[in-house]
Amino acid sequence: MRRRSGIGGLASNPILVGAVTVIIVIVAVFLAYNANSGLPFVPTYKVTAQVPNAEALVDGNEVRVGGVRVGLVEAVEPERLADGRYAARVRLSLDETVKPLPVDTTVTVRNKSAIGLKYVELNVGDSRKSYPEGAVLPLSAAQPETVELDQLFNVFDEETRTGVKKNLAGFGNALAFRGADLNAAFAELPRLLRVLAPAARNLVSPETDFAGFWRSLENISAVVAPVAETNAELFVNLDRTFGAFARVAFPYIQETISKSPPTEDEAIRSLPVMRPFLRNFGDLFVALRPGARALARTSPTIAAAFQAGVPVLNASPVLNAQLEPTARALVAFQDTEGVVPGLEALTRFNQALDPPLRFITPAQSICNYLTLLFRNAGSFSSQGNSDGTWLRAVPIGPPQAGLQPGQTPQPLGPNNEGSPSSAPADGPDRINHLHYNPYPNTAAPGQPLECEAGNERFVAGQTVIGNSPGTQSTITNGQTEGQLRRGGNE
Repeated sequence: MRRRSGIGGLASNPILVGAVTVIIVIVAVFLAYNANSGLPFVPTYKVTAQVPNAEALVDGNEVRVGGVRVGLVEAVEPERLADGRYAARVRLSLDETVKPLPVDTTVTVRNKSAIGLKYVELNVGDSRKSYPEGAVLPLSAAQPETVELDQLFNVFDEETRTGVKKNLAGFGNALAFRGADLNAAFAELPRLLRVLAPAARNLVSPETDFAGFWRSLENISAVVAPVAETNAELFVNLDRTFGAFARVAFPYIQETISKSPPTEDEAIRSLPVMRPFLRNFGDLFVALRPGARALARTSPTIAAAFQAGVPVLNASPVLNAQLEPTARALVAFQDTEGVVPGLEALTRFNQALDPPLRFITPAQSICNYLTLLFRNAGSFSSQGNSDGTWLRAVPIGPPQAGLQPGQTPQPLGPNNEGSPSSAPADGPDRINHLHYNPYPNTAAPGQPLECEAGNERFVAGQTVIGNSPGTQSTITNGQTEGQLRRGGNE
């Protein structure tokens, strides 16, 4: 008799039933163990994200979009960037429902619980471009940077807690016994808020850049942080200053404030009138600037003059006492008959004397001729030879032409300088030539600047009568270059 096969036969076999049950349990345990890594045979969308810090992120943590789980973290690996810094590479296994991710998607590592469990949140963007399978979300997509719970708690260190206690005590003291004032303030708040609404709209407007104001304020605070103690001392000094002001607030500061408006009104009326005077006054000081610079250079001389002038001023009363009779004598002399005509005649004499003096003066002031004249005149009577002084008449021997040693002197040549002649000596011998300048140049007005007398060059074999050719020197006997630069004889 054949046994029936089928389900009934399988169920009646306890060995087969036990084997199937064991297999089902093993498969269930396997699926439960690998549930955190995703179910097998389910298609996934794998990408990698770079984050600056994995923040205790581990394999198997969730990936969420809008709070809904859409995948798991497969692995977390460290990565060294091109600039030498380190970041983390997070490999993500995502459901097909979020494929593909737009390229403007951002990644944030967030806290899942207070004990430090983390998850990855994807903020899906709206770009038309997307990441393909296996793409890497760059480090720039890891934003915003999250604040960890321990970082929040670390803010309240011992110094901060002490400061909070002091603030609470200060606020409590500030609000104590001010209930009536607070009630009045709350009563006025609605009216304030009605006025504040337009101002608030202006503050939140993009054109106002109110956020930029706070960023700038933050930068200012960072700049002044190193000088906090200095600023504290500044406020202490300000307290002393304002305390001093408070002691003189009444009546001095009060009167100053009350009298300032009429003073300003008067200034408004007066300053336009004074403006031309102030402009001219400024021009005066500009014109005085060269004199002030010169005064700075000559101040030692002026100081010496003042120092020397003090004794003179002390003696001036005696001089002043003598000036009065002297002035009366001058007035009486002026009133005397014949004084005025005499002065007029003296004036005419000076006017007539002026042209010859202008012509003659350079002969002494430049050429020193007057001094040389008196010196030579004195030499006539004091110098000489065995025959007597030069003032005695000495015969002038005429030159003898062509004399050789041992020859007898010949009669005088024609037109000889040693005897009367009908014409100036003009040869024929080389030494028988007249050199005579009756009106030499003396640097007078209209003449070349030269002292010709005594500076003429002797031209041998040539008769020269009158001014010598060229310009002669202005230095004469007994004169130096320094006297010449100062304008003549000292």
